[in-house]
Amino acid sequence: MIAQRLIDHCMTLCALPSVTGDEAALCDHLEAWARKLPLGAPIVRHGHGLIMGAPAADRPTVALVGHIDTVPPAEVPMAPPSCDGTRLVGLGASDMKGGIAVMQALYEDLASQPLGPIAPMLVLYDKEEGPYADNGLEPLLVAFPALKEVDLAIAMEPTDNTLQLGCVGSIQATLRFLGRAAHSARPWQGENAIHKAGPLLAQLLRRGVKDVEVEGLLFREAVNVTLADGGRARNVIPDAFTLNINYRFAPKQNALEAALADLAHMAEGAELTVTDAAPHGPVPIDNPLVHHLTALCRLEVLPKQAWTDVARLAAHGIDAVNFGPGATAAAHQQGEWIDVGAMVESYEHLSKLFLAPFAG
Repeated sequence: MIAQRLIDHCMTLCALPSVTGDEAALCDHLEAWARKLPLGAPIVRHGHGLIMGAPAADRPTVALVGHIDTVPPAEVPMAPPSCDGTRLVGLGASDMKGGIAVMQALYEDLASQPLGPIAPMLVLYDKEEGPYADNGLEPLLVAFPALKEVDLAIAMEPTDNTLQLGCVGSIQATLRFLGRAAHSARPWQGENAIHKAGPLLAQLLRRGVKDVEVEGLLFREAVNVTLADGGRARNVIPDAFTLNINYRFAPKQNALEAALADLAHMAEGAELTVTDAAPHGPVPIDNPLVHHLTALCRLEVLPKQAWTDVARLAAHGIDAVNFGPGATAAAHQQGEWIDVGAMVESYEHLSKLFLAPFAG
């Protein structure tokens, strides 16, 4: 029964801790699992990443792509995974070990069947939940340029089984306002660094969220202060004030450059340091495999209002979409969970994609 197989895979994955930077044990498990399958296709390990299969010369290739790391647990020690037959609870269940369980079960079944109209690949990697520069997918894409021959990549991020196209880009930046310390009873003898940030904060309060339509999909651009630090005593005028700004921008042409320029303008009067910048993911509206998946499975199509590695794949010339069984509302939450029925539904949709006739 497919539901029980998915539960078994997901329970095993969730029982193996794989917080970002500590993915070795889970990668070992997945490699051992892969090497037991009756596959003629190659299995390659690179660091804590795995590639199963290769682009086909005689038919389109779709790669299912998933990260094996999780955010840190909310509780220490981590609670063991559990399942009541309907809902499976465990760290990473939604983001994205439930998706990896679907990848495993599907690949097991495809390996035992005659060649279908679409060739499957699996790409598993580490360090997605950390900084953009450390992401483990990038070394795989650099070391194995044949991946650029993939016709479509499906990032198995949690999307509630909707097809989510594109993704917003993201900038993290530190703004440091400098002043001059003084006794708070004599503020005219100093310069209040926190007050100097007032115009920026007022501007952000007025700015709100901006709706941007791209290829018929409505993305939302947002700029927010997410961290603030300043002051050293209750009776001292602060001489420094630091803000972290997170800028999320829609997938438009030259969007990263425009967002950086906008941020520099907003930060006038402060020291600006960009600490992380992740480009947007374009909307692959013209890819025939995207139309095939949408029509075949009657999927709801939405914009991806978050950053995912579809952006990194696109930067290497690979069309990519987001589709996975995980619940977006459960990701990164205490008591993270995934619905077993959602894993079954995801498996069934992807089975249709690989096995149904494709006219191209």
